[in-house]
Amino acid sequence: MSTDPFPILSSPLKIGNKLARNRIWMTAHATLLVKDHLFSDAHIAYYKARAEGGAAVITMEAMATHPTTQPYKGKAFAFDPRMVPEYKKLADAVHPYGTLLLSQPWHRGRQTNGITNGLPVWAPSAIPCGVYREMPHVMTSADINEIIEGYRLSARYSRQGGLDGVEVHGMSHGYLLNQFLSPATNFRGDHYGGSLVNRMRIVQEILDATRSEIGTEMIMGMRLNSDDGHEAGLKPDEWADIAKEFESTGLIDYISFSHGTYINRMLIYPTSPEEHGYQLNATALIRSKLTVPVVGVGRITSPNEAEKWLAEKKCDFVGMARALVADSNWGKKAFSGDDKKIRPCVGANWCMSRIFAQAPLGCIHNPSAGQEQELDENHLPPISKRKKIAVVGGGPAGMRASWTLARRGHQVTLFEARHQLGGQVRWWTQADSRKELLGIVDWLNDRIKEEDVEVILNHSVTSKDLETFDEVVVATGATGLKHGWTMLRPERWSGPCLPGADNANVYSYTELLEHKPELGSKVLVFDIMGGRQGAVVAEILAQQGKQVIFVTQLSQPSPDLSSSRDWGKVHGLLKRLGVTFHVDCELIKIQKNMVIARDLYTDEQIKFEDISATIMVQGGSANDQLFHELVAHQPCHLIGDAMAQRRVNDAINEGELIARKI
Repeated sequence: MSTDPFPILSSPLKIGNKLARNRIWMTAHATLLVKDHLFSDAHIAYYKARAEGGAAVITMEAMATHPTTQPYKGKAFAFDPRMVPEYKKLADAVHPYGTLLLSQPWHRGRQTNGITNGLPVWAPSAIPCGVYREMPHVMTSADINEIIEGYRLSARYSRQGGLDGVEVHGMSHGYLLNQFLSPATNFRGDHYGGSLVNRMRIVQEILDATRSEIGTEMIMGMRLNSDDGHEAGLKPDEWADIAKEFESTGLIDYISFSHGTYINRMLIYPTSPEEHGYQLNATALIRSKLTVPVVGVGRITSPNEAEKWLAEKKCDFVGMARALVADSNWGKKAFSGDDKKIRPCVGANWCMSRIFAQAPLGCIHNPSAGQEQELDENHLPPISKRKKIAVVGGGPAGMRASWTLARRGHQVTLFEARHQLGGQVRWWTQADSRKELLGIVDWLNDRIKEEDVEVILNHSVTSKDLETFDEVVVATGATGLKHGWTMLRPERWSGPCLPGADNANVYSYTELLEHKPELGSKVLVFDIMGGRQGAVVAEILAQQGKQVIFVTQLSQPSPDLSSSRDWGKVHGLLKRLGVTFHVDCELIKIQKNMVIARDLYTDEQIKFEDISATIMVQGGSANDQLFHELVAHQPCHLIGDAMAQRRVNDAINEGELIARKI
């Protein structure tokens, strides 16, 4: 009797003339590790780590088939012959682990702009994208031929580079070939528009060209949507018909399905709390009509989930991107019985925020992601001398530092003033939408328990407590500010408070989250930071049944959420909870039951009456007093919010870096 807890997930399956060693498929995702449109050593290390970690198939990130699809400089050109040696280096890196490696040629169509390359946006019809809002050039027959040739060259170079296959992309997520297929975006009157046969023509010609270049030994697959997710877009039944037509050509060996277009990007890469497996019912419907293997995606994060959906025949392979960003050893841990040690993807979309900032891919709580060469989690630098180390502060920075210090062999004591580890991350999970963030600190807590770390809770450390330690890591976090001024008044930032900001019914966001004071029924949230803090505070209050008024000096609430792509989702959530927004406003006075603001551009005064409490989201003041007491006479290191209040990933990254240095 087999003791394998995941017998289907671990079983091999044939794709065309190749054999995948298990059912884990790393789906394509941007990395921004590309340099000069070519792969870097960091890029190779990133894919190698996922192959070594158990992925049976890796589809590399989408690569441009034509110069008109270049959303940013860090994009590989699949049509460039310089890719051949790049592919060979990558294939040499992943093939020793038995992993199949596929390229993914693609074109964005209207879902881009011409800022990076200075070229017009190409599309089947002159309909601008709702995100980029640039009017496209309507493609001519000559343009279409150029695109087909780009896909042909991409296939040729994939073969010459020793890859195992090609996944033709562009039919999902609203990209160019999806734009041709959908009657919502294809208004052409020639033989590439109108009937479904005509709308499919460019895809068919690309498939023909690709197969003619790669022959029968290599895999050829395609990425299709299973639901466009907007009113006039293609629905699952229609995608099933399209998939059957493409399968009937005999050209393709598998189909990978996804959801969404840029009209609703939360269907493509949703943040928490989206239901895990949310795409798989549509995928299962289409799979039931096909005979080729099907890759299913949609927030698959754990081996138990994967095994369940494979058993239910919703897909033949589980496709994952963010889960494998979070833990490159996902498969290895699953198959060795260490599945409880898998670092969970918590749906924070920090990986997307990094890409938005034109920075290489990262993860909110895996500092190794994208930095495998420098921060390989499986290979820590040796210590020259075992030291007695105190880590003060049990938030994510202190927890990460303690774990890595202990793994390296140091004697570690972790002090925390409160009754449990986790810091502010635990506070944020009071919001229903942020519950999954517990995975960050729960995972670290479990890892600390595996090591010889002494954890002392409910203890406020003094410098006297630390006299016997060789070195001290200060990770004491930050305390929310509530002086009332915005960055528009820098000269007043450290002066007297805004009139009324020191009233008893005015609280910083950290006071609210930690102490949960009685607030009354109508609460004003003043957010000057524009990040997630203000939105989460408003959500927590609205969950409690409060009437919430959200005021900001910015032109929209929480604009920083555009980087994680979920600003619309969050705004909708808050509006449904009854939160009202007032933008372009700064506070000028807080009275007992009234808050007075002014419009930044008209100087008009706005009075908010019957306000029972005001919550200030103004950033935090670093709790660095202990560090300054110690640093003159004891080796001491300052990390995380105690250095400067920032983000969870910064805290964890700094904890890892200092732990490797000591």
